[in-house]
Amino acid sequence: MLDQFFPHGLAPYLIGGLLIGVGVALLFITTGRQGGASTFLSTVWSWFLQTPFFQQAKLRESRGWRGVYALGMLSGGLLYAMLGLPMEATHLPVWKFIVGGLMIGFGARLGGGCTSGHGICGMASISGGSILMV
Repeated sequence: MLDQFFPHGLAPYLIGGLLIGVGVALLFITTGRQGGASTFLSTVWSWFLQTPFFQQAKLRESRGWRGVYALGMLSGGLLYAMLGLPMEATHLPVWKFIVGGLMIGFGARLGGGCTSGHGICGMASISGGSILMV
């Protein structure tokens, strides 16, 4: 029955979960901040736009670690591909990815964060708001 939900066995999911947990714990220990991907875009815009929202201290002061955080996510996917681990091809048209990305982005802004912030870090710290958002 578990094969239906875990077609490649449990090990890849357990290893991935452990790596994510260690990563967000290390981020919290070193910065005192919870990780999340949605604020990265606002932080990038803080380099280019001088509007008050993008020039908030919390965005300007977190450019360094947010850049490392984003590079870590990209590097993880690249490493996975380079190791030749199993991947599934998608047959969805590109427009569905674009519409889905816009909807997710809107939801992340509306909810005050994304699933990596609320779902991984917020729920792990038993945040009522994160539990409600997820």
